[in-house]
Amino acid sequence: MKNFLIINGPNLNMLGKREPEVYGTESLDDIAKWTEEKVKGKATLQWFQSNIEGEIVSRIQQAHSEKYDALIINPGGFAHTSVAIHDALKILKIPVIEVHLSQVYRREEFRHTLLTAKACSAIMSGLGKQSYYVAIHSQLH
Repeated sequence: MKNFLIINGPNLNMLGKREPEVYGTESLDDIAKWTEEKVKGKATLQWFQSNIEGEIVSRIQQAHSEKYDALIINPGGFAHTSVAIHDALKILKIPVIEVHLSQVYRREEFRHTLLTAKACSAIMSGLGKQSYYVAIHSQLH
């Protein structure tokens, strides 16, 4: 069974309340439960969420010395601004997949720049909650 770390950035703790027309009505906990059910018996998932950039950097650095098969990250708004998260991701020697619930290229132009994605193996964008499942599934084989 494969082991995944899933990191979620700022405002993802407000899913279901923040812009439901863009992000849907499910909470991050709802998405985590749905995803856990989809991969039951195939993968173990450890979820982490923070609104604080430094905590996300520290968690990525900590993952470097832990036994994960891949890291899934939804950096939220930090995707567009964080050189620090980008640099931390480059430390990892495992696949890193960036996910976005919304299709970032159909949104505001400032969201089209994904600094963190440049340190990732792949990007899933616009698949809603299935972005997490597709990212995990891509690493199960």
